[in-house]
Amino acid sequence: MQDAIPVSAISELKSRADSGDPAARHQLKEFLVSADPASPGYEQALSWLQSSASQNKPDAQCLLGYLYEHGKSLSRDFSKAAENYRSAALQGYAPAETNLGGLYLLGNGVPHDMALAFHWYHLAAQHGNPVAQHNLGTLFYLGNGTPTDYVEAAKWFRASAEQGFAQGQKSLAFCYLKRIGVPHDDSQAAHWALLAAEQGQPRSEALVAYLYESGKGLPLDYVAAYAWYSRAVAAGDDSSADRRKALSQVMTRKQLDEANSLISAQSLALRSGSPPSIPAARSLYPDH
Repeated sequence: MQDAIPVSAISELKSRADSGDPAARHQLKEFLVSADPASPGYEQALSWLQSSASQNKPDAQCLLGYLYEHGKSLSRDFSKAAENYRSAALQGYAPAETNLGGLYLLGNGVPHDMALAFHWYHLAAQHGNPVAQHNLGTLFYLGNGTPTDYVEAAKWFRASAEQGFAQGQKSLAFCYLKRIGVPHDDSQAAHWALLAAEQGQPRSEALVAYLYESGKGLPLDYVAAYAWYSRAVAAGDDSSADRRKALSQVMTRKQLDEANSLISAQSLALRSGSPPSIPAARSLYPDH
């Protein structure tokens, strides 16, 4: 959690924010999201947010909706979350459009309505929100709220991926691997999977391991494959444990020792805060 901000500093930030200072607004919003609600100054910052939302400021309305949706410092209330998201979304504020789409997807505070989920994700995606772009691509992929269209799915996964969103990069990698809306291309699959894996996306780490193990799009390298499977397992991808075990049975003792040394170096670096990359030649929906 963020360190507490002195009450005097909160007062100063409020004054600057009300004068139109975007940096002060950003700092107050970050404080409200990350700080303990019991922190000194939190209630003062929350009061500023509520006042700003009442003045029809879309970023404040969106954050207030988020606090209601997640029960952070306010009693969880999906209806109030939807109300605030909608007010901001109607002003074209992409994060609120995205979050409102999520409420319609899940039926939280609003009726479950895939067509409206699609509507709001599409607007947010057009406004450049990478999360919405990925979610829209998934709706096209699954045929939820719209007819199935793999070309459109890949198009929106790419838009999200090119903004650095790990889920978008992972989904685009699978599109290239499985020929979903794009030509089959192992090299492109490896490119996007590596980008997502370097952000700690577990399924992408497993995919990179598979590509090394099979020599598809990346050089055949059992040591790197074993290390990436291990990283995926550590990140919560349980299916990688079986693949790692099977791989270990065809590796030499020297290869296993080299892989374990690489994994140990990775673990030490993670504890120091500067993980090295494993040699190469950060959703709401299920993985594809």
